[in-house]
Amino acid sequence: MNYPKKVVIGDITVRDGFQHEEIFVPTPAKVWVAEELVLAGFKHLELTNFGNPKGMPQFKDADDLMKNIRNSKRLKGKLDDVSLTAVTIRERAIERAIQAKKDGYGPDRILLMVSTSETHHKTNSGLTLAEYWKMAEEWIPKAHDAGIKVNGTVSTIWGCPLEGPTKMEDAIVFAKRWLDIGANDVEHADHDGSASPDRVFKYFSMLMDKIDNPDKHIVHLHTTRGWGLANVLAALQAGMTNYEATLGGIGGQPANFVSGVPVSGTGAYYYKDAKDVGLVSMEDMVVMMDEMGIETNLDIDKILETGKMVERILGRRLRSETINQGRIPKELSGRDW
Repeated sequence: MNYPKKVVIGDITVRDGFQHEEIFVPTPAKVWVAEELVLAGFKHLELTNFGNPKGMPQFKDADDLMKNIRNSKRLKGKLDDVSLTAVTIRERAIERAIQAKKDGYGPDRILLMVSTSETHHKTNSGLTLAEYWKMAEEWIPKAHDAGIKVNGTVSTIWGCPLEGPTKMEDAIVFAKRWLDIGANDVEHADHDGSASPDRVFKYFSMLMDKIDNPDKHIVHLHTTRGWGLANVLAALQAGMTNYEATLGGIGGQPANFVSGVPVSGTGAYYYKDAKDVGLVSMEDMVVMMDEMGIETNLDIDKILETGKMVERILGRRLRSETINQGRIPKELSGRDW
């Protein structure tokens, strides 16, 4: 098998991971996690959502969180080569991000999102796909003018929890369209664990045939049914070199019940048990890649330590085997760490 010799990994725990939680994670805890991740070597962090926090109160501290991280004494001089991302699905959120950038604490990169499923897309954004593409074409240049990079995400690639099967070919068209209208990179999202390894390999192989630049593409995989790392392996085999994940494998659909209060979130949950969904476990993924001899440029032991603390922050055991079992002992693997 031919795998990349090195990969780039971004962490999205503080945004995608915590948005799934039914408790409000205190801002100082979020700041601490972000600091630890930067100190562990991550150069790409997704931290918050600048959308209206009424339906997703996990993000009511977006401005304070960004300010605290920008002003962190622990990170002084360490953020110059780190990209901080905020989700900005609609116009008002993009405006907030641009203003925050002008005020000195805003994101380096924002994330816009389309789904190949019209129903899923309108549920998430409130716009039709045609309306959303028009909006994106207008606002991407405005973000660039403010010094902010733009990620265009494509979701429901391997299926939609609302509509059912989708066509992978549509996602290839959407990815090309993002790049054509100025997006700096594209995230390819298995948002609910619909993908299987064979289809992950097929999709990313198709993508490389059409847009042969893996640096422009980010792999975002969930592990609802336990296939997450198998899907990572399939993406590696297809030549993908950019990945993102969360500590403890947490994350997913925004919670519709936060700290004892029902909220709108993005509507009814599309899973049966919140404990059984989430992204690929960061800890397990980086340990696996390290054992395979793939360079991550990350402090893996520090990542494991941070994962253990996130379990304490959330008050429960998370979905990471290596948090519990640790790395493979040197005397068994023969690796020299």
